[in-house]
Amino acid sequence: MTPPTLLAVLAHPDDEVLCAGTLLAQRAAGSRVVVLWLTRGEMTGAWGPLPTSEVAERRMELGMRVAERLGVEGRFLSFPDSAVHATPEAGHEVAKVMAEIKPDGLITWGDAWARGFRHPDHQETGKIARDAVNFARIAKVVSPAQPHRLFCPIFTLRGVHSSLPNVALDVTGYAEAIFDVAEIYRRAIGFGAPEWLEGRLRSAGHRWSRDLVEEFDAWETGSGLFDRLLPPQEGPFFHHPDRDV
Repeated sequence: MTPPTLLAVLAHPDDEVLCAGTLLAQRAAGSRVVVLWLTRGEMTGAWGPLPTSEVAERRMELGMRVAERLGVEGRFLSFPDSAVHATPEAGHEVAKVMAEIKPDGLITWGDAWARGFRHPDHQETGKIARDAVNFARIAKVVSPAQPHRLFCPIFTLRGVHSSLPNVALDVTGYAEAIFDVAEIYRRAIGFGAPEWLEGRLRSAGHRWSRDLVEEFDAWETGSGLFDRLLPPQEGPFFHHPDRDV
C-alpha cells in the first residue's frame, strides 16, 4: 500500500512553525509531505529597506532550509505578500498543483480570528486551498493533468475560539526539531520566540494530558488525539462516492 501524501498550503514561509511537529510525525510514518507557500514573504520589514525581490529570495532560502530540516518537499508560488485574494483563478492555480501532487490530506489556514490567525493572507490562503480541493476534481480546470477526485480531508490550524471538532497530535517526541525550525526564523526575521511556541504547545498539551500538542480543526474526519493525521480517522460523514464528473 502506498503511504499517504500530506500537503500543507500556507501563506508565508514561517507559517509551518505552527504545524512542524505534525509534518515531522507524518514524514516519520513514511508519508510524502509537501509544503506549498503561496507567497514568498517579501513584505517583511526584518531586513530594512532591501528591495522586495531580494527579500523574497532570502525568505525562499529560509523556507527551503526549513523544509530540508523537516525532511519535506518545499514549493513556492508567486502570490503577492499581503495582497492574497481568494479568486477562482487563485483556486485554479493551486488546484493544478494538487492535481499533480494528489494529496490524501490537506493542512491549511481556517476561519480563525485571533491575532496572527486573522492576517488577511492567512484567511484568503485557507479559502483558496479549501476551494482548490474541489477545483482539482474538475478536468477542465487542471488539464493537462488528470483530476484528483479521491477523498482529501481538510485540517485547519486551530484558533482559540474554534467550535469545530478537534484533532490533536502529541508532538513531544519532535520537540528538538520544532524548536530548531522556529529558531531559524527567529534569528532571521524575529518570528518564532521559543517562550511563545512552548506556551502554545503546552497549553494544547494540557487539554489532552500530554506535554506538547498541535491541534487542528477536523472538517471532514473524526476527532481525538492521534499520532499522525493520515490515514484519516473515520468521522460521522457520508461522503459521496468518487465519480468521473
